[in-house]
Amino acid sequence: MGSELIHIPDLTLLSEVYKVCSTPGPYNTCKNFAEDFKHAMIQNINWHIERNAFYRNLIKASKWVESSDLSLLPFIHANFFKKHEVISIPKEKVFLHLTSSGTTGQKSQIFFDEWTIKSAQRMVDWIFKHYGLVSQEKANYLLYTYEPEGADKLGTAYTDNFLCKYAPINKVFYALRFEGGGRHSFDLFGTLRAIDEFAQEGLPLRILGFPAFLNFTLDKMRELKRGPYQFHPESMTFLGGGWKGHQDKAISKIELYQKAEELLGFQNARLRDGYGSVEHCIPYVECAYHNFHIPIWSKVLIRDPATLKVLPFGRPGFLQFISPYITSVPANSVLMGDLAVLHAGTECRCGLEADYFEIVGRAGIKAGKSCAVQALDILKRSAGGPT
Repeated sequence: MGSELIHIPDLTLLSEVYKVCSTPGPYNTCKNFAEDFKHAMIQNINWHIERNAFYRNLIKASKWVESSDLSLLPFIHANFFKKHEVISIPKEKVFLHLTSSGTTGQKSQIFFDEWTIKSAQRMVDWIFKHYGLVSQEKANYLLYTYEPEGADKLGTAYTDNFLCKYAPINKVFYALRFEGGGRHSFDLFGTLRAIDEFAQEGLPLRILGFPAFLNFTLDKMRELKRGPYQFHPESMTFLGGGWKGHQDKAISKIELYQKAEELLGFQNARLRDGYGSVEHCIPYVECAYHNFHIPIWSKVLIRDPATLKVLPFGRPGFLQFISPYITSVPANSVLMGDLAVLHAGTECRCGLEADYFEIVGRAGIKAGKSCAVQALDILKRSAGGPT
């Protein structure tokens, strides 16, 4: 898994990009890797300059030159992609088109060529293998994500279905059921029945998707005195999408994991969260101590919300991702709406030297709704859901 060759659009022009993004050790860098990464970024920047007028003008208006530090590379805010479609490849080379969901018409439109999406997927392969999350034993899947019909282009639905390949599927239950008209509803009691059925089968249970729905399910289990269960020790969660408008202590990550341990019998080290977006598909996966270590294919900066200057370790600011992997869209330097703190890898007890970031909040942007915010709207419509 993860060893297959992937075609890159032009191996001559993108040789360093191919080299960096085809390096399999997700958190292990060789002596010259920092230079290799910068050379790959330069190739990627030049690739987009030659093929994208918007990006060419952005670079011209910036302070960037090839000898610069990467912190001087102009970034694009993730919200830009909600209003603009900018691609650096011919339309016929688009291999996959994904959107982030929204109810106001503002959706990120990201177009992938085959290299971009498959190299990102291969990175997920390498990270899951590194963390021992790949299994040959059949598992049942509880997906807190949109049932595929009518949602096949949503980034979250696509990702969660992709993640089902890391253990053979026995059965799958989608908690967000498609009800026509572009709408989904949260099937709470169907979810509770599925958990009962899965518990009786004794197979590992893999729970993927939005954490808010897992939290709501666990609260309802406690209210109805369902469980506690003792699922197979290889059971796991891989959550993603964040809480967005519901960042409060009552549903903090620590408390959520404690509930899953208590009511489902999951091992704490196998309760994982993931961070990512359609605008930046490099995978960030929690280690056993629940920190998002930065893989070698990405560089992370934290920028001051007031001045946009780069901040040191320990200071909260806007999260910025830099990576050469994407050749289809000029999203090689993306500023997110999330507030984060960067930490030295040595602060984590897991033993990895790779630095990690901690999400501490989100900027208040009301113009559009992300996948997770739309999911929370569904949750609110459900009987007894949080408001």
